[in-house]
Amino acid sequence: MSDLSDQAVHFGPYRIHPRQRVVLEAGRPLRLGRRAVDILLILLEQAGNVVSKQELIARVWPKSVVEDGNLRVHMAALRKALGDGQAGQRYIVTVAQRGYSFVAPLSIEPMTLPTDGAPQNPCHNLPLRRTRMIGRQALIDSLVQQLPEQRFITLTGAGGIGKTTVALRVAELLIGHYRDGIRLLDLAPLSAPSMILPNLAALLDLTHVEHEPLATFARSLQERQLLLVIDNCEHLLDDIALISETLLRHAPKLNILATSREALRAEGEYVQRLEPLACPPATGNRAQALGYPALQLLIERAMSHQDSFELSETELPLAIDICQRLDGIPLAIELVAAQIERFGLPGLLVQMEDNFRLLTRGRRSALPRHQTLRATLDWSFELLTACEQVCLRRLAVFRGGFSLASAAAVIAGEQVAPAEVLGSITQLVAKSLLNVEAGDDEMGYRLLDITRTYALEKLSVAHELDATRERHAARCLALMEQARGDWELIATQPWIDRYAPLREDVRAALDWGLAQGGEHLLAIRLTVSAMPLWQELSLLREHGLYVGKALALIEQVRTPCTQLTMQLQLALGSLSYHAMGAAPQTIAAFVGAQRLAEERQDVAGQMRAISGHMAVNLCAGRYRQALAQSMQFDRLDPRTDPLLGLSAQRLRVLAQHYNGNQALARHNAEQLIQRMAHSGHLNRFAHGIGVQYDQNVASLTVLARILWLQGFPEQAWRTASQALELALQINHGTSICYTLALAGVVIARYNGEEDSAQTLQTLLLEHAHKHSVQLFQTWAGHYAGILGHKDWQGVGLIEDILITLGAHTVDEPAFERARTGDAGWCAPEILRVRADSLADTHAAETLLHDALALAHQQGALAWELRCAMSLARLWLPQGRTQAARDLLSSIYARFTEGFATQDLVRVRRLLDELEDKRPA
Repeated sequence: MSDLSDQAVHFGPYRIHPRQRVVLEAGRPLRLGRRAVDILLILLEQAGNVVSKQELIARVWPKSVVEDGNLRVHMAALRKALGDGQAGQRYIVTVAQRGYSFVAPLSIEPMTLPTDGAPQNPCHNLPLRRTRMIGRQALIDSLVQQLPEQRFITLTGAGGIGKTTVALRVAELLIGHYRDGIRLLDLAPLSAPSMILPNLAALLDLTHVEHEPLATFARSLQERQLLLVIDNCEHLLDDIALISETLLRHAPKLNILATSREALRAEGEYVQRLEPLACPPATGNRAQALGYPALQLLIERAMSHQDSFELSETELPLAIDICQRLDGIPLAIELVAAQIERFGLPGLLVQMEDNFRLLTRGRRSALPRHQTLRATLDWSFELLTACEQVCLRRLAVFRGGFSLASAAAVIAGEQVAPAEVLGSITQLVAKSLLNVEAGDDEMGYRLLDITRTYALEKLSVAHELDATRERHAARCLALMEQARGDWELIATQPWIDRYAPLREDVRAALDWGLAQGGEHLLAIRLTVSAMPLWQELSLLREHGLYVGKALALIEQVRTPCTQLTMQLQLALGSLSYHAMGAAPQTIAAFVGAQRLAEERQDVAGQMRAISGHMAVNLCAGRYRQALAQSMQFDRLDPRTDPLLGLSAQRLRVLAQHYNGNQALARHNAEQLIQRMAHSGHLNRFAHGIGVQYDQNVASLTVLARILWLQGFPEQAWRTASQALELALQINHGTSICYTLALAGVVIARYNGEEDSAQTLQTLLLEHAHKHSVQLFQTWAGHYAGILGHKDWQGVGLIEDILITLGAHTVDEPAFERARTGDAGWCAPEILRVRADSLADTHAAETLLHDALALAHQQGALAWELRCAMSLARLWLPQGRTQAARDLLSSIYARFTEGFATQDLVRVRRLLDELEDKRPA
């Protein structure tokens, strides 16, 4: 057994392939956590021998300091997943004071990994199975067969009956059977119907627009072959029923598996009620009794808590009585089994009888089945120490999973010292009142929804709800401040993996803290600290709602904080910009933030406010004002902070480009990209500077625009594609929209790549809707021709871009901006388009010469080419063929690439036409 690398190990229903780290159960992959597989392989290597705890810890966690408790949790998870103890089968035993030993009979076989058992990387978000199913196999097999035919099945039953466990097992068995995967939507953390579709959209990577018809959302799923598992529907029945009906009507390849305490009463719904586990009768022999799943579960869970537990003949009737009293409800059996080690079966039965007699005033028959679990929870709660009771009820404020450190922060206080928390948490896990999730590096904890609801009632009755919520909000604040610090140090995806799961708790803390009676100052600070979370997740509308509430409340705070107000104003400016562009509200927010920053002599704050206002001016087409604002950065001297210095340089590049100094803009852009490549700045965001885009994406975007104007259309397209690829790679919504709107769509159109332009326009509209970026939704509409000329007059940059795309003739205000130099980068093109529309050829020629000179001055070879083409066409009817040919060929000769692009193809054709008209 010392070397299993080239062999397969078989025991019970399991076959293990050590080299591939694959565990098969009846030929199908069993999904275990990485640490659990490590432990199993080490025990198999030394099967029959005792492996000490120290050796296991040293080998499983070679680079970490880990306590025995961590090993015990992983060992318990492994045993549950394997069903260790079911039907008397033992795989792993604890040897007191020594360690663990694998004791089951096993066989070694040649390694032949079946093709259908190979590990897959399927598209799903199902959690790892924590326990092996008991007593539901026939039902599960039936559901697996029925689901594709029925399409919509709801599992119903009382709380604690095992609906979620069954649904997850069915879904797990269907992994690989749906082309587009399986998605689990847990409704337990969602408190309002309005939260369902945004969460579902994020889960399915779909676009959701507020107030959009549900059918429009549903149609985006029509081509997907998908299984959607919707868990814990009971508090949102009507809304889920309507959503399910609509989705199924418009998405014929979609299947839905839901769980609820009652039926949804929806069209097409097939209801499968889960009955309690079958209990053995009071009469009958031992072999027959052990065949009943309720008793199997009691024994298996008792063994998981007490390794030496064995059910004797004399105690068999007691165990049967307990199962019957608990009505075969799985969660109730688990809670009671956790107390067997403490009381023994005789003492446990006495405890239960006393407890149920109090509940029913002595009439056992008067306890309805649906109250059995409540009675068991009451009994379990009363058995806790006072400290454990306090811990359980305070943990109810968590909406999702939490760490031990977070638990301690929320629990510790009056009645509970910090040193008591770990012991109480351990006991709650041991008594099955708290679930532990064995992560690879850290223990995670979670309350079942039904236990959380029960504990929340206890918290309210104890008049501790507000105080606990305040500690919870303070913990969320600490985590968000940690997240903000890590934002500068950790790459994007690991950052999201670490902090995105906290969003439900942050939402809960903000909803409480910003409401009447909440702790306003704490919530306002959390609003500010959580900005990176909403930013990374591109949840702009939700962020805006919290910022608005915080600003409305900040005047009521007894000790107003200028710093917080400034940060909220900056956030409001950025959010308003993405919603409305250069609106008065946007400008007022940035101006207000700058005033507060100047009062505080806060250089970084001033830079953020000025750069935000600068972005507004660029969007409005006020390029000269933006350039003047970029000069203020030198006065503020951001060089003391390298990250601020990078942001300032990028904004200078923008100002130089849009004002028409392409040579200087390119020099600084390339230098900036080189600096960022060596900065080690993993996250790359502008840290509050202006409006938040990924720094590399934004820099590549402006460089692509500069390259095109300078006459490098192929390099421009490659750079724009690189910017988009990076934005999609980091999956940041506003950065995707930004680079598509400013570079991708535009350069594709300039180059005459209409198919690419259409594809990118669709992508822009999709992401602008998905991430609620109204500004870029409007731009996408302009590009697609959805919005007419009257809708874009006076809207600055987008109007300038549309003119350069040939979308419309130049009106008087646009012409005046170009003539006075206010149109900056596009002034030569606006003058040219205006000249082309004039009937007076002399005036047109004068204007074209002006445009040509200005384009040359700006270093915009692309505009020079267009101006020369217009002049050549003007001169051709006048017989000035040679002059036209000389001008056009001299500019054409300066190009080194892009000869297949739209403008250069047209020029080549015109040159050929001019060549044909030369005198013989």
